Amino acid sequence: MQIDETLLEFARQTLPEWSLEGAQIEPITVSENVTFRVDKAGLSYVLRIHRSWYHTLEELESGLIWTEALRASGIDVPEPLLTIQGKGFVTRSLPGNRGIRHIGALKWVPGDVLAEVIRREADDTDALCGYFARLGAIAASIHTQAASWNVPVTFKRHAFDAAGLVGEQPFWGRFWEIPQLKDDQADLMRKAREVIANGLERYGQPQETYSMIHADLHMHNLVLSSEGLHIIDFDDAGFGWHQFDLAVALHEYLEHKAYPEILAALLEGYRSHRPLDKEAEALIPLFLLVRSVMSLGWLHQRPELGREQYIPEMITNACRHTRHFLDT
Repeated sequence: MQIDETLLEFARQTLPEWSLEGAQIEPITVSENVTFRVDKAGLSYVLRIHRSWYHTLEELESGLIWTEALRASGIDVPEPLLTIQGKGFVTRSLPGNRGIRHIGALKWVPGDVLAEVIRREADDTDALCGYFARLGAIAASIHTQAASWNVPVTFKRHAFDAAGLVGEQPFWGRFWEIPQLKDDQADLMRKAREVIANGLERYGQPQETYSMIHADLHMHNLVLSSEGLHIIDFDDAGFGWHQFDLAVALHEYLEHKAYPEILAALLEGYRSHRPLDKEAEALIPLFLLVRSVMSLGWLHQRPELGREQYIPEMITNACRHTRHFLDT
């Protein structure tokens, strides 16, 4: 994988903070955050250089507080490797006046990313539904912990509430104003924003369905390990509706021929661990629409990823999704 050698050297220079000097280090992903695999003395870790603008240090540390609480409740989530000073992160300035970054390390969990496993079993509907049932059970376990958790007074994370999703300054950007939209498409995105805002206002924030959520709970963030399913990447975790987690899991499979069976399996797995009433279930299509439109803002916010070529297709899909939602 190609990576800026300056970043690689920057990452290598931080290794002594975890007593990992001399370790082998190689890049895993270069996207929003830059992540590396680090190997030393038969043990492996993930080193992550966090992007500069997404979370403050306080918010990152709060994220570790929640994942620690999830682990304490028996949920298989990442375990941080603390620095030699017992901290979750170190903060360093990138060379060449490129800003300040927070760097953290996690213990590596070996296994296969579930999205890749599913791709190899693409025609096996029973297997696919089995994985979605397990994902539903995991989502329910997360929501059960979060809904009953006493959030620390100092805890600080963003919110995917109505303002965070479709307000004046939504967390992932003003999707209805991105420059690639044609006039009729922009009108439709504004309509989607209005419909979403009205739906969320009517529903409110019931305690049983609004709490901390993973917010990116799809098959690419589940690892099939020898111990079961390990949940990764809590970077987007914040306060939000439980149905949003379910919508994120489903969104990539909306056009799948077995979508009705997938949805049924997800809900069955969920309800095997936690109640979900019919009113809450009925809002899943609204949150699927939320995922479609806000993803436009997410990608537009991140030109450094070099994925602008996907925006026209995403716009087409979001507009089709909005029309279908309004029609039904």
